[in-house]
Amino acid sequence: MADTRTRQTAVRVSDDALLDAARTCVLAVGVRRTTLAEIARTAKVSRMTLYRRFPDVNSVLSALMTREFGGLLRRASVEGETASTARERLVVSAVAAISVLSADELFRTLLDLDPELVLPYIVKRLGATQQYAEQVILALVRAGHLDGSIRRAPVEAQARSVLLVVQSFAFSLRPATADVDETALLTELSHVLDAALRP
Repeated sequence: MADTRTRQTAVRVSDDALLDAARTCVLAVGVRRTTLAEIARTAKVSRMTLYRRFPDVNSVLSALMTREFGGLLRRASVEGETASTARERLVVSAVAAISVLSADELFRTLLDLDPELVLPYIVKRLGATQQYAEQVILALVRAGHLDGSIRRAPVEAQARSVLLVVQSFAFSLRPATADVDETALLTELSHVLDAALRP
């Protein structure tokens, strides 16, 4: 009987509800101190319900980061939709992505409480969010080659270069703007990206 109730709960509770609970926990105590037990308590489900969806805390947190940061990047890409060329869309979207990420409470909590967890995504491998961002950049670079607004060069190298510049700004914007105006700095980034991509 109890097992039947657990299965029914597992069906009723959406992944988003579980990830919302994980987000609440991370904001409260940081990534390293978040546990599956605490996520289950926050979501008001049994630990077994959570285990059936996510085998360990890392899988929950990975899904959370992908959902949250991917959503922010999708929102940022909308900013450039009205630009007249692919280069302009790329520049506007890239700067918007930095702004929304640096203002995001979850992103700031990660950098403030668990910055060492970001290091592998800088020095070892690209994460799912970075790969998603690079696909968006690749599509815009290809469109820019077609409309003549982006200098022709190997597409993958151009996209990866833009990704590396943008992510360095995203990770460092807060300390970088301690003594430099943020708007001025992002305006300069716009000029840097535009100049690098212009034919």
